[in-house]
Amino acid sequence: MNFLDLIWLIPLFPLIGAIVMLLFGKWLDPQPPSEFAAAPGITPIAGGHGHHHDPRASTDAVIQSDAHAHGSHGHLAHRSPASKMLISVLCPGMVLLSFFFSGMAIIQLASLPEKVYEVVKFTWLAGLPFQTQTGQVAAFAADWGFLLDPLSSVMILVVTGVGFLIHAYSIGYMGHEGGYYRFFGYLNLFVFFMLMLVMANNYVLMFVGWEGVGLCSYLLIGFYFHKKSAADAGKKAFVVNRIGDAGFILGMLLMFSVLGTVRFLDVNRVLQSGAFHPEMQFGVLSAMALLLFIGATGKSAQVPLYVWLPDAMEGPTPVSALIHAATMVTAGVYMVARSHALFSLTPETSWIVTVVGAFTAIFAASIALVQNDIKRVLAYSTVSQLGYMFVAAGVGAYWVAIFHLYTHAFFKALLFLGSGSVIHALSGEQDMRKMGGLKDRVPITYRTMWIGSLAIAGIPGLAGFFSKDEILWQTWSAPMGSKAVYTIGLITAFMTAFYMWRLMYLTFYGPSRVEPEVASHIHESPSTMTTPLMVLAAGSVLAGWIGVPKLWVAFPEAMRAFERWLAPVFASEEAHAAAGHHADTTIEWLLMGLSVTVALCGIGLARYMFLRRPELAASISGPPGPLYRVLLNKWYVDEIYSYLFVDGLGKGGGRVFSRFDSQVVDGGVNGAGWLTRFTSRVSMWWDTWIIDGAVRLSSFLVKMSSYPFRILQTGSLQAYAFVFVAGVLVIFGYYLVR
Repeated sequence: MNFLDLIWLIPLFPLIGAIVMLLFGKWLDPQPPSEFAAAPGITPIAGGHGHHHDPRASTDAVIQSDAHAHGSHGHLAHRSPASKMLISVLCPGMVLLSFFFSGMAIIQLASLPEKVYEVVKFTWLAGLPFQTQTGQVAAFAADWGFLLDPLSSVMILVVTGVGFLIHAYSIGYMGHEGGYYRFFGYLNLFVFFMLMLVMANNYVLMFVGWEGVGLCSYLLIGFYFHKKSAADAGKKAFVVNRIGDAGFILGMLLMFSVLGTVRFLDVNRVLQSGAFHPEMQFGVLSAMALLLFIGATGKSAQVPLYVWLPDAMEGPTPVSALIHAATMVTAGVYMVARSHALFSLTPETSWIVTVVGAFTAIFAASIALVQNDIKRVLAYSTVSQLGYMFVAAGVGAYWVAIFHLYTHAFFKALLFLGSGSVIHALSGEQDMRKMGGLKDRVPITYRTMWIGSLAIAGIPGLAGFFSKDEILWQTWSAPMGSKAVYTIGLITAFMTAFYMWRLMYLTFYGPSRVEPEVASHIHESPSTMTTPLMVLAAGSVLAGWIGVPKLWVAFPEAMRAFERWLAPVFASEEAHAAAGHHADTTIEWLLMGLSVTVALCGIGLARYMFLRRPELAASISGPPGPLYRVLLNKWYVDEIYSYLFVDGLGKGGGRVFSRFDSQVVDGGVNGAGWLTRFTSRVSMWWDTWIIDGAVRLSSFLVKMSSYPFRILQTGSLQAYAFVFVAGVLVIFGYYLVR
């Protein structure tokens, strides 16, 4: 079987699962009345599946029925009807099938000399001929086509592989939640759109997936739509992403007007043909790249459009893992890497990408230092790690950006799903100040999260070390790199190690701070949840070993397969210069040792403050000092945005437009009405006294002039005969007298 010809089936499988769920799921998973919203003031019944309301102390809570209430151990009896089991098999099975087809297609792709395979099903958008800015005539066309190359192959393995594990985990986590079929339908739809995004052969079809994942994020973040904060978070994600999407659209239009095509292979061919040269000053290509990057800042949560991602924690924890690890937020990094031929010609825009990524990395890490919600710490960690990826892309090390995207998918999915397991064990509690001493109560969750925390901290031998260290080295050594940006990356690495192990020590170590009524029900998660954790933990250890540094000469070239696999895609001179700059091994060894030392110092400081001297941490966190208060309130960015855009531009602009509407628009309408009434009165007076008067006067004159004629014209024959005879007599008399 030629799986390369069937790559169009890879996104189709999850779409089938989504269609079945969203059209027929309510018959497979009948919903009890308890799924409907409760009236304000009613809280969930005690013992409800707490992690489904995390932290659901809102008056807009969803009531659990008695049949779905917790058992004595804080969770429901793990029983499902056969129809619900069908959902549990069908939806993850569709993603697993996509993973299988992806793997087989990639095996066949590896045997091709050029490692590029394209399948075009049909042309779904076509336009009239158009003259580009270079004078060439081009016709706008967008295929419904799929491109499999080393870059898209990495992405589909991440999306389907990690996506499947998250689906499997969701069987246990969401098993007793209302809307089970709806949740899995949305998950499958999310995977479908992400696969469309990464497999599209042109920017327009990519934009279909781009918008689709935005829609699915709205649906899944707002899954608990009866809860106002969840509904607001979904709307916030949707609106903020529309801002970035506007930049994406303008970038595509500009691309077609300049290059005459939006197909990836054609765009790269035109840009690498020699017809365009690197823009040392900001030009049309730089504007094109910047507009596309604006789209990336929305999807991949970079400053200033990052604010939606931390609020995405309102959705169920598997949604957080899917968004943060396998889908949506990686889209911007993928798009910049896919557009490498454009960005390599625009050093000004690439520098903007580097600066924005570096600032986002350290900015988000600073916020994560003091957050108390376990999922919110991980959310800001994702924003920070995405900043690392953009730093790598900005300095021209595109393969390193994708390498970190790949390793990050394992340990970030692990950490999010691990946090969900903790929340599950604590009946919905997310505040780390109310945890502690859990490592022996939930041993599998603890051990897997321990591995994930070491990986993200950059400890040698784990996946995060290989990709993070390569980013720091490229930032230091690449022609487009910067020592200042390297320093920011190093500081961020220290902060990352600190806040992640602060999370670990507060959650799993020290004395228990769990509420007494919750402590008696602490339990390890079911195997449907712990098995994906163990698989992801293995990935967090092993995934990086296909990208070992060239400095480690003792290891065979096969252990540097990741870079060689992506080499055909990133063929620009700048990318090669960034990827191959390993001349000074002494400096590289020193920098590698420095990054590891910094990570160990971060872990050590967290251990000292939150395990050895917890009173020291307590003295720092309360009463809060100004810096702590600023970080705890996330630099007040949400408040600033609310003041400037929600209350200012939104509500204030609404008031301005309201006044404009009432005074200008309505004034114009009312003035036109008054003028119409005035002219109608003038017209009525003119009609009455001038037109009608003239008519009446003429009739009066005719009437008056008729009287003399009426004396002569009586209409009587006798009178006429008398006048005739009298006239004749007068005439004869005249002649007789004469």
